[in-house]
Amino acid sequence: MEPAPLGRTAPLVLAVALFMEQMDSTVIATSLPAIASDIGTSPVALKLALTAYLVSLAIFIPVSGWMAERFGAKRVFRIAIGVFVLGSVACAFAGSLGAFVVARFVQGMGGAMMTPVARLVLVRATPKSELVQAMAWLTIPGLIGPLIGPPVGGFITTFFTWHWIFLINLPIGLAGIYLAGRVLPDIEPSGGGSLDRKGFVLSAMAASGIVFGLSVVSLPALPPAVGLATALFGLACGWLYVRHARRTPAPILDLRLFSNPVFRAAILGGSLFRIGAGAVPFLLPLFFQLGFGMTPFQSGMLTFASAGGAILLKFMASAALRAGGFRNVLIAGGLAGAAFIGINASFTAGTPWPVIVAVLFASGFLRSLFFTSVNALVFAEISEAQAAQATALAAATQQISIALGVAVAGGALEAISLITGEALTTHAFVWAFLIVAALTSLAALPFVWLDPDAGSSVSGKAPVARSTTPINPPQQ
Repeated sequence: MEPAPLGRTAPLVLAVALFMEQMDSTVIATSLPAIASDIGTSPVALKLALTAYLVSLAIFIPVSGWMAERFGAKRVFRIAIGVFVLGSVACAFAGSLGAFVVARFVQGMGGAMMTPVARLVLVRATPKSELVQAMAWLTIPGLIGPLIGPPVGGFITTFFTWHWIFLINLPIGLAGIYLAGRVLPDIEPSGGGSLDRKGFVLSAMAASGIVFGLSVVSLPALPPAVGLATALFGLACGWLYVRHARRTPAPILDLRLFSNPVFRAAILGGSLFRIGAGAVPFLLPLFFQLGFGMTPFQSGMLTFASAGGAILLKFMASAALRAGGFRNVLIAGGLAGAAFIGINASFTAGTPWPVIVAVLFASGFLRSLFFTSVNALVFAEISEAQAAQATALAAATQQISIALGVAVAGGALEAISLITGEALTTHAFVWAFLIVAALTSLAALPFVWLDPDAGSSVSGKAPVARSTTPINPPQQ
């Protein structure tokens, strides 16, 4: 029996909470110098606070599914908002580097629960025929937040103080807790069983090691060798976790879900596409500011055009999937999205701003189409009992692939500078965009072998008619 329609209010409440998290994770980037000056440290050292947030996400995302099953998804979601707000207030009142890093880690604990648990609430309370529209609300915050974060952070820091970047989360978070209690459905806990403690430790070390290592390599607050060693340690722990999960009846992350070809294609294709999603918000502002001499505010207003395309997609995703189905939409969206990343390489200082805005608008539309589709496909052909595991696995792979995208972009810029012997020039950015575009285009491959009817109960596309008549019918 399918759940009753969730309506529009509940997905919007979930989306607002996630928007708060997504924007906050990037909004402080332009405010690092002001924060560093105020608490008596350097901007480079303060980047450890950014890394602490990502590491906290990586540690606690794997346990989010178990928490939701054990204590109830709605209750965990509301507590997660509270923890995130508590961390935000602690950030605003931090007076030292150590205090700020700890506060960001606490924020990450809340953020690690908000995204996967919100997705779980949506999946369990939404009929499959309405899942695409509901997922669109959760996709938009993830696309808009990183784009408008830098200009908003610059505006708040310039005209107010950096403390308000975090204090503004207090009323938003309290409203989110109240509204979530009023409008979200009550989903009873299903027990969850005992916690896989060894699996939790191994998965936490694997994910945090990889994310921390990639972050250090791409944004070297520490020597790159430290980042490389940490990433290798994370990979080793990941290998140990795979061995552990195969022998454990109820692992914290059930890798047996990958035996489902639809789920496997969604995770693999989505991860490859997120390399571009992680790289573009890193490359574009630097390209506009270092290559074309724009101010941070000017570059922020240009990159915001992508958000307009993402919002437009909200109203068209269902129609696109009904017409083409998951397989065709994801192949076309993956290739077209990668192509538009490559088009960024053609920008010059003389390119008219309307042209740049049009390209970024289309790029935002295509990214939103891909992510809305692939996020729905993750849950299209799994059972309700597997939904909590699916949300945790999807969220963990997302964090790793986005961090990988930033590392690839930063590594490409560094490599090209070393090869040419020059400082960062527009030439280096051209090659970086082309490399990222090529990697992103690989996202289409996992869907080439997908059944044309995959996820039809979610997409609404009529199944492909297959003839059952023999090629050479017997003669009467």
